[in-house]
Amino acid sequence: MTSDPILVTGATGYVGGRLIPALLDAGYRVRAMGRSLEKVGCRPWAGHRRVELVQGDVLDLESLKRAASGCRAAYYLVHSMIAQKDKFVEADRRAAQNMVAAAAAAGLERLIYLGGLAEVTQGPLSKHLKSRIEVADILQSGPVPTTDLRTPMILGSGSASFEILRYLVERLPVMTTPRWVHSLNQPIAIRDVIAYLIGCLEHEETIGQTYDIGGPDVLTYRDLLDIYAEEAGLPKRLILPVPVLTPTLSALWIHLISPVPASIALPLTEGLTSDAVCTENRIREVIPQQLLSCREAIRLALDRIKQQQVDSCWMDAGDLLEPEWAHCGDAEWAGGTIMNCGYRARIRATVDDVWQPVSRIGGKTGWYFGNFLWRLRGIMDRLAGGVGLRRGRRHPTEIGVGDALDFWRVLEVEPPRRLLLVAEMKTPGEALLEFQITPLANGQVELQMLSRFLPKGLFGIVYWYGLYPFHQWIFYGMLKAIAKSIDKPMASDPERFTPKLHTTCALPKKSP
Repeated sequence: MTSDPILVTGATGYVGGRLIPALLDAGYRVRAMGRSLEKVGCRPWAGHRRVELVQGDVLDLESLKRAASGCRAAYYLVHSMIAQKDKFVEADRRAAQNMVAAAAAAGLERLIYLGGLAEVTQGPLSKHLKSRIEVADILQSGPVPTTDLRTPMILGSGSASFEILRYLVERLPVMTTPRWVHSLNQPIAIRDVIAYLIGCLEHEETIGQTYDIGGPDVLTYRDLLDIYAEEAGLPKRLILPVPVLTPTLSALWIHLISPVPASIALPLTEGLTSDAVCTENRIREVIPQQLLSCREAIRLALDRIKQQQVDSCWMDAGDLLEPEWAHCGDAEWAGGTIMNCGYRARIRATVDDVWQPVSRIGGKTGWYFGNFLWRLRGIMDRLAGGVGLRRGRRHPTEIGVGDALDFWRVLEVEPPRRLLLVAEMKTPGEALLEFQITPLANGQVELQMLSRFLPKGLFGIVYWYGLYPFHQWIFYGMLKAIAKSIDKPMASDPERFTPKLHTTCALPKKSP
């Protein structure tokens, strides 16, 4: 094993987040690439002595060249379907071409790509699967040999496929299902996917090859629904086939009853309309392992969820979009007037005491006050096509930059003093929510809650002032409830405050 690092693109994604610790356990040096260093830096493995963090974007050739320079090999685990939406096919094409150029410039020995399991000859394919096949062709056309692992549905705690399966079975005792529930699939456990990915580094005969990787079971989605119900201890679900239920309608239905948004559910359901079964099993001879059955994979995933040991999740992926005015007060050049609503209270407690409930906010903990209004806002957001509250949070107590938190995402976190959230809900503008804890004299701390909003157009202004009375009531109640949750007395009732105007305005912090 050489000392040159292995580049992992998509380090904060579902597969990348599990591959990196496995590579470290195997003794490799890893260069983890992400668009946000702050987001990558909050991963549990980020401080490992053999990990190097690097900022890069596959759509930015120069940053990709810098990331690949000096590496021995690279994993290509990036797909721009979510970020680029309708333009993801062109974005994927350009990203793959950039990877080919960067790999050649860096003199990499090999690329390893996690593609999709589909046959172009088996009939109409979804745009998602066609794009995965095209990316494999582009990568393998370059001078650096590329191993393509063609993968069907991946089962594991936190995977989008597993979350859809889980919510369908747990929420719906009776289901109307489309015809694709009878398509054949060969699901593979995430543990086995990681083993194959690492195994490709350790077996030179895999260089430049294409392999189908799947689990030991070939079954229908209907079979998976039944297996999940049995493993979760639920009665068998009544399934009524409806031939007119299209993938688009299926995705919208999944969007309403699960945390997985339609933008992710649609390509997954479209992919299920065609069979995804391995046409060959050569990799089992090259990289032998005891493959988990679908039942075992589901059982293991359920155990991980119960133990709150979900290492990575589908919602980890995605851009961390920081508003340009995030560090500005009421700055007129910021593109409009920034609305704000701030409340503060003094609590007889330590900074650490108050940080504990703040860091646990959202998810199953809830928002301490007015939870029915938060749930109502989440329902409205889901109906409008947003992420809603069901997305929850990655871990009940741990929190890091880039983490999803209901319909917010963590923009900055400075334990035990500050938490800054950026809204990912559907709003006519951009919104931030900040918690700040400041130590005072006489064993007191001041807890501030500040909501900031940059409206878009007249409707944005109407939206802000329409919700303003609710903001005041909720913030007042939340501050009192947070103090009560840690059984600490308040030194003063919550009061409205206006943040000081900034005479200067810092631009968004950029990673080096």
